[in-house]
Amino acid sequence: MPPADNIKLSCEGLWKVYGDNPGQHFTGEFGSFDVGRTFQQLRDDGYIVACGDVKIDIPAGSIFIIMGLSGSGKSTVLRCLSRLVEPTFGKVILDGLDLLDQGPKEMIEIRRHKMGMVFQNFGLLPHLDVLKNVAFPLKAQGISKNERLGRAKEMIDLVGLEGRETSYPHQLSGGQQQRVGIARSLAAEPEVWFLDEPFSALDPLIRTQMQDEFLRLQTQLHKTIVFVTHDFLEALRLADHICIMKDGQVVQIGTPSEIVLAPANDYVEKFTGEVPLWKIIEAHSIMDPPDGKVGDRPSVKPEALLEEVMQLFEGDTEEVEIVNDAGECCGVLTPVSIIRALYRDEK
Repeated sequence: MPPADNIKLSCEGLWKVYGDNPGQHFTGEFGSFDVGRTFQQLRDDGYIVACGDVKIDIPAGSIFIIMGLSGSGKSTVLRCLSRLVEPTFGKVILDGLDLLDQGPKEMIEIRRHKMGMVFQNFGLLPHLDVLKNVAFPLKAQGISKNERLGRAKEMIDLVGLEGRETSYPHQLSGGQQQRVGIARSLAAEPEVWFLDEPFSALDPLIRTQMQDEFLRLQTQLHKTIVFVTHDFLEALRLADHICIMKDGQVVQIGTPSEIVLAPANDYVEKFTGEVPLWKIIEAHSIMDPPDGKVGDRPSVKPEALLEEVMQLFEGDTEEVEIVNDAGECCGVLTPVSIIRALYRDEK
């Protein structure tokens, strides 16, 4: 993970427990709880632990995906990070500020100016056209009419809906409605963007198109993104880092290639079973050390996928160099190292 000074949003010891007065179980000093014993005690007493002892660090400008099966706690964590759901205990830190210490008025301002949100339910206002739907959040910020309509138009163009400004939600396809929702969430220029299964209600083809659009937007905007999905292939395609949850707890956090190559347990491994590894594994994660050879041979960047690297092994090519931004050889890939990476030991 990146150094602490690059962390935009984080949480530590985060719990959300449903039941009568769950706070009585969290009266000790922060970090003093026996997690396993606390989980068991809460469940024995009839409480529902939606998430427990969650710790994550989200780097600035990255796409951090939280995933798991239904009921794993992934959406609860996202809502706790934005305090749409009030955590039972823990810390949520945004730019060094603990959000759990902020009052209702402070949180309203933080959400207005620092957070954008997109959910599975688009939540468009049916009596407003596209332009006014996108501009609506800016009205709450006290921005003048001309400025908010101008910014709304920019966001509409950004998501590829130019020419549909005067259309109403019922006149749009599902994919177009989702683009309006995305444009609306971006209009306030949020620093952190929360997306909870935003594409799951869309048809597969439209969903793929929206993923393409999402990645295009991120290359331009460089937002810090918390994205919830249950679709592992979607997570692999979009994520810089993936957090996998089960029964309210974090099971593993890593890059897509780390999750695929080194699953923490059988639960994580079942997510990766059908993954085409050559589309996921990055060259640097399986490279051999530099061999010291000097010569004319193909080279790729450390983040190049095996799908790209494998195309270079034609004719007499026996090695491919991994070259960093400084032009230095930091490793070598051979057919043998690739075969080893793609081989799965079936036990």
